[in-house]
Amino acid sequence: MEQSQPRAGDLSWRLSSHPITLVFFLGFRISSLFIYLFGSIFTENFILVFILTILLLAADFYYLKNIAGRRLVGLRWWNEVDAASGDSHWVFESQDRSGSVESGAPSQNATDRRFFWLALYAQPALWLALAVVSVVRLLNPIWLSLIVIALILTITNTLAFSRCDKFSQASSLASSAMYSGGMAKSLAGGLFGRFFRG
Repeated sequence: MEQSQPRAGDLSWRLSSHPITLVFFLGFRISSLFIYLFGSIFTENFILVFILTILLLAADFYYLKNIAGRRLVGLRWWNEVDAASGDSHWVFESQDRSGSVESGAPSQNATDRRFFWLALYAQPALWLALAVVSVVRLLNPIWLSLIVIALILTITNTLAFSRCDKFSQASSLASSAMYSGGMAKSLAGGLFGRFFRG
């Protein structure tokens, strides 16, 4: 039996450009769910399970927002509050992902991107499913409050990185149209390129 070699974009951590970042990213994402689901098997102490789950969710939020997003997909976001008016606005930052010689930035790894986006969208869906189960089974309301906290943290990161990705695509489309001279070509390539990228 022949084993096929993993190709770029396959879900294999060996293909990652940043395997340590990827392992910690997936570890934080999985561990909070694991502690929530199976923590009561290991201990009867509800408060310990609650606190450990919250700490892992906070670590996941921080690590995803400040480290994994920047290293795996070249995206970063934060919220700034204007001291004078009190208005808040989101700031999005993206690394040039083309890998062109002029930009000096390395191209993004397809495996890192797939792991990142899959884990980013899967975790809120899993917490939402757990919320439905909790409501249907009429579990203790304190467990539902933990799920609500998890949903707030995971959905915030999911929405922020989705907006950041759309912002980076729009700005790269605008800059390529501005500097290349072939505006129609750039517009068509940007619109259809998203559908055919792996």
